[in-house]
Amino acid sequence: MAGEITTVARPYAEAAFERAKETGHVDIWADAFGLLSAIATDPQMASQIANPNAPRERTRDLILGISADKLPPEVTNLVRLLADNGRLVAIPEIASLFEASREAERGVRKVVVRSAFPLDDAQRKEIAEAMIRRLGSQVDLTVEEDPALIGGIEVHAGDLVIDDSIRGKLEQLAHALQF
Repeated sequence: MAGEITTVARPYAEAAFERAKETGHVDIWADAFGLLSAIATDPQMASQIANPNAPRERTRDLILGISADKLPPEVTNLVRLLADNGRLVAIPEIASLFEASREAERGVRKVVVRSAFPLDDAQRKEIAEAMIRRLGSQVDLTVEEDPALIGGIEVHAGDLVIDDSIRGKLEQLAHALQF
């Protein structure tokens, strides 16, 4: 489902980022998307957005009512378009992709490292330096612990995924053994 949401969100995020650049208001749009993402990920609002029986117009009006006058008119229009197309569920991913574009424009790539165990400063630095070489840009490194990986790490930088986890290797082995 996550990949499907990204596929839906990407064109909206790209168009929004291009429009924000054209108008010179990238930071204003980023703030607006931050607010919209916070609203859309609130548990009560998320259940409302995901409810197929909830009228889209009511959900849209609720989101716009909460955000009040904090959204630029074009972002408000985007929320209306998303509601009309049944895509309000994509708001958090649009916000994330918009932020990734903003960081890339600044020459910084967001890198998320998931590790089975805590990483010390030297390990973080080594991973960051390796990713700088690999991506050719500065990186904003975030490390998350995930014991389900069993051992090793996963690295996510946009569409790039490097899976050097025990769980990932076990999944590859299981896939290879299927006939």
